[in-house]
Amino acid sequence: MGPATGGSQAGTGTGGRTGGGNTAVGGKSATGGSIAAGGKSATGGSSAAGGKSGTGGSSVAAGGAVTCSGSMPTGGTQHCSTYQEGTSAGLSWQVWSNGSAGCITTYSTPAFMATWNNNGDFIGRIGLQWNDTKTYDQYGTIAAQLSFTKTGTGGGYSYIGIYGWTTNPCVEYYIIDDSFGTFPFNAYGMSQKGTATIDGEVYKLFAGTTTGTGGSRCGSVSSWNQYWSVRQKARQCGTISITEHFNAWKTAGMALGKMDEAQILVEVGGGSGSVNFSTANVTTTQ
Repeated sequence: MGPATGGSQAGTGTGGRTGGGNTAVGGKSATGGSIAAGGKSATGGSSAAGGKSGTGGSSVAAGGAVTCSGSMPTGGTQHCSTYQEGTSAGLSWQVWSNGSAGCITTYSTPAFMATWNNNGDFIGRIGLQWNDTKTYDQYGTIAAQLSFTKTGTGGGYSYIGIYGWTTNPCVEYYIIDDSFGTFPFNAYGMSQKGTATIDGEVYKLFAGTTTGTGGSRCGSVSSWNQYWSVRQKARQCGTISITEHFNAWKTAGMALGKMDEAQILVEVGGGSGSVNFSTANVTTTQ
């Protein structure tokens, strides 16, 4: 059941933290391995126990300048597991795999390194975790600052960008700025809702519904909304103005609910490689 080359299949994975968590970016449909380039049919997200213990993250001026030539910080703590989560540098992090253990290294500053070696569907991510009580505009301006280098391969699908959920309505969302594979791509199984120019580049906007177990994030719903912004020219450094994407989605009729999370993410569907984020920060102005 392969999607068109470069596409990504809508998410139906088992969710992340207790009560849901992430269906891995790009989505999945039932148990299985990767399918045609850009798509997947693997079980998504993590289902380990644990509450929403992440911190609220930084409350600083969002959208600051990013040093694109920055080097990785020294030291750091490596976490190799099929599932583990914690906090570092005021942010929540998670590593997850549906195969063998992959690794994420966290630092005392907002940065991380993710490595994998044929681990199946692999996720490494870091960012803000909230408590489903506020809408995005109540956090002021939400933005991510990131700078990264990548090596190796990402298997049948790969995504680098922003990932998160909202509740009431239940929405799983993605802002994708780069990939190891074909880029840009159209979100598999989704309908294009328009375009928006954000941070100096055009993004295609996609929306649709998906089904599975990941909706437990929203009280065990069996289907939920899925929104995508896909940048039309890949980049590896800059600010992602997350609030501007949310505003563009609202204009396109893609309503969001109460904020659960906004995190910088790398997901791959196999392969062997790494991503070094010398900067990986998500900020708010409230």
